[in-house]
Amino acid sequence: MRVAIIGAAGMIGRKLAERIAVTGLLGGQPVDALTLVDVITPQVAENFAGTCDAFAADLSAPNVAARVIADRPDVIVHLAAIVSGEAEADMEKGYRVNLDGTRALLEAIAHIKGYCPRLIYASSLAVFGAPFPAKIPDDYHLTPLTSYGTQKAMGELLLNDYSRRGFIDGIGIRFPTICIRPGKPNKAASSFYSGILREPLNGQEAILPVDDDVRHWFASPRAAVGYIDHAATLDTSTMGAQRCMTMPGVSATVGDQIEALRAVAGDAAVALIRRVPDPAVVAIISGWPRDFDTARALSLGFRAERTFGEIIAVYLEDEMGQKP
Repeated sequence: MRVAIIGAAGMIGRKLAERIAVTGLLGGQPVDALTLVDVITPQVAENFAGTCDAFAADLSAPNVAARVIADRPDVIVHLAAIVSGEAEADMEKGYRVNLDGTRALLEAIAHIKGYCPRLIYASSLAVFGAPFPAKIPDDYHLTPLTSYGTQKAMGELLLNDYSRRGFIDGIGIRFPTICIRPGKPNKAASSFYSGILREPLNGQEAILPVDDDVRHWFASPRAAVGYIDHAATLDTSTMGAQRCMTMPGVSATVGDQIEALRAVAGDAAVALIRRVPDPAVVAIISGWPRDFDTARALSLGFRAERTFGEIIAVYLEDEMGQKP
């Protein structure tokens, strides 16, 4: 199997490449070749037994998509995106990267006769916007309220259409907010969800820009990689025309997060959280969904954590080397 990861320098892309390098597998199938692409050169997967080509490129630039698929990868994982906060602040850049780049990739594939790869598309909960039911079902219509959500909704529709026409065998994964993300904060409006846990666990102050009663949908980085691994070889024959779905996760409030932190790190860690309201962040996330019925994804075998305590335990084990 040949695999291409677009957005391979990001957290999920890097962890996915590392997992493939260690196991030599994706979806239980042997991987012979990896192509890793991002706007900065991704790190070559160490100890990978097959061939690995890593290069820097912007998918929305001319001829880049054709280069990415030059060796006809069997599985393409499309993770590249301008994240929510940045896409809202820079509308032109968001549409160029999130929509034009996706369209360029699909068109490059469609122009190769007889080529139909599995394309795993990273979508987002931002395709939904208020008003919506307390628990959003699988068949709820897309109602984005941000430019980022609109761009991702457009990507989902393109994935469905190009799959219907037989150019790709697509699966769209609506990722929960991934928490706890290692490293430094990014420009996503949701970045604080990781920061209020990651920084205190590392003895640092964290800024909380929203109220404790804000509820959201979460999963760990380990679960995120697991979604992709499962999607790589999933039988799509029963999925019909609707190829995109919300992944399983944990619905929790900010207060739930803080209490889970207190349970593992005590009051001293919680005291490092400083409340500084940010109206811009509040405005973005106020229209985000809070809970989901993910029966479809569960029936297809996708899995994630069931409690926020499990999510923290994954971070402690994977990033801090603390066994549960």
